[in-house]
This record gives sequence, structure tokens and C-alpha cells, in this order.
Amino acid sequence: MRLGVLEIVLILVLALVLFGGKKLSGVGKALGQSIREFKNEVGNEDKAKEDDNKENQA
Repeated sequence: MRLGVLEIVLILVLALVLFGGKKLSGVGKALGQSIREFKNEVGNEDKAKEDDNKENQA
């Protein structure tokens, strides 16, 4: 099942009506921070694995 553009717009309009603009902007901000933190943690984990591999090879 795929969502078309019309369905996505309808969902966004309904969310705006139900929650209001202020709450949605807060949700967007929180979601952006969560994604940023997740990317940082994944990057740190990858870097730690690379460092461990370099130590084992030396």
C-alpha cells in the first residue's frame, strides 16, 4: 500500500487541525533532535568499531 501526494496532504491537514500549529512545531523540533542524536550515536559507534579494528590490526 503506497500513499500518494493527496493522501499525505490530507493527513498533514488533519494533524494541523487536531493538534494546532504550535504543538506540531514542537513535535517537529523534538523529532529533528531525536534524529540528530541517533545519527551522532550511530556515527560514534562506527568510529569506535574502526578504532578497535585498527588496534587489533596493529
